[in-house]
This record gives sequence, structure tokens and C-alpha cells, in this order.
Amino acid sequence: MELTMLHLYPDCMSLYGEYANLAVLRRHLEVLGVSVTVETALFEDAPDFERADFVYMGAGTERTQKAALTALLPHKEALKAAIDRGAVLLFTGNAMELLGASVTDGAGKVWPGLGFADFTTQELDRRAPEDVIAHTALWDELAVGFMNKCSVTRGVESPLFDGLSLGFGNEAEGGPEGYVSGNVLATHVTGPVLVKNPGFTDFLICRVFEAKEWELPETLPVLPYEREAYEVTLRELTARIGKKQEN
Repeated sequence: MELTMLHLYPDCMSLYGEYANLAVLRRHLEVLGVSVTVETALFEDAPDFERADFVYMGAGTERTQKAALTALLPHKEALKAAIDRGAVLLFTGNAMELLGASVTDGAGKVWPGLGFADFTTQELDRRAPEDVIAHTALWDELAVGFMNKCSVTRGVESPLFDGLSLGFGNEAEGGPEGYVSGNVLATHVTGPVLVKNPGFTDFLICRVFEAKEWELPETLPVLPYEREAYEVTLRELTARIGKKQEN
């Protein structure tokens, strides 16, 4: 079993240690006997989407986000072709915003997005750094993490998370967050989100195995301390909700 991961713009879109999302996913896959190759594409490169089975982009600053969008737009049809043939895509942080119809920056300039969805993003003059507890029907546990965004994303018809117990959703505090359509998944949650959420990692592994038509083993690997770390984080963030309610 062989798998190629394509990491888009890791030099500029990897705030909060986002590269670790691929590292932890790769470790899990290798335990399952998958031979994983990680390729990278920088701004000056033409990404090789033809061989990519998993495509990832992490978070960047507002400036590098626009640079990533400018670099990726000429290759959007190749990316769409990869998705159509079954490649799994995960964009985290403000990379999520690139999948929509447009991003309007703080100065009012409208940047056309990749157009894979109809949602639009408006940057704000304030930043919302918050811890997150998120609910989803896609796997059987809460998700935890962190987001630090200065934007509102409107018009997401199929959010990844149904709602948040803690944190700011796409449009409102506690509202739905992220985006999912088939094998395209995106969220503003960082952390890195896969390092913090073994359930999310397992969900992606299942999607990858389905896309490759591989037989999924009955049990998925659990790496040392990842489950314990998740439980500690969830417990601490849940306690924070209780303190807010008391105040």
C-alpha cells in the first residue's frame, strides 16, 4: 500500500506547527503498513496533483494567505481533478477560506477564491484567539483545539462541526464551524488539529482507505500518550466552560 501526500506551501502556511498534522497522520498510516511519501509545493512550483492522494494546507498570516491563493489559483482545475478522482483534502486555519467564492480583506479588496464552494469570507478589524470544543456527527467524540482568526465566513451549507461549546464558529459564537463536502474537509481549528484529536485522525484514515479501496483493519493504531493528551485537553477546556457559566 502506497500513499502520496502533497503539502502546499509549508514554508509560509504552517503557523502553530501545522506541519505536524501530516507528521501524525503519516505515523498512523505507517503503523498500518502504508508506505507514505510526502511531497511539497512552494509558491513558485506547479503542484503535482496527479499523483497526490492527500492534499494539505495549513494556516498562514493574512498576507501569506493571499500569496497562497495567488499561487494556487492557476492550478485550481488540476486540484479539482484530483478531488474528483478521490483525493482527500484537508485545509486548516485560514486556508479554509481559499476554498470559497471570495475573501474580502480588511481594506475592502475582494480576492476571488478557488470556488469549490459558495461561501464568502470577510476579514474583520479584530482578532478572536480562542480555545475550541467542537461537535460533529462524523466521528464519535468531541474535537478540541485553538483558533486565531479575524474573519467571518458566511454561507457554508455543510459545516464540518455542527456547533461549538467553546469558540467562534463560521459566523457566530458557538455556531457551526468548518466545511465538508465529500473528501474535502476544512476548519479554522488549529492546534495542530490532528495532533490534538485522534478521533479526527482516525476519521481521515478511514476516508483515505475508502478512497484507495483498501481493506480497513478492525482496529486503528493508538500512538503513545495521544489519547491521554486528548482527555487532559478536553477536561481542561470543559472546566473552562463551567467557570464561564458560573461568572
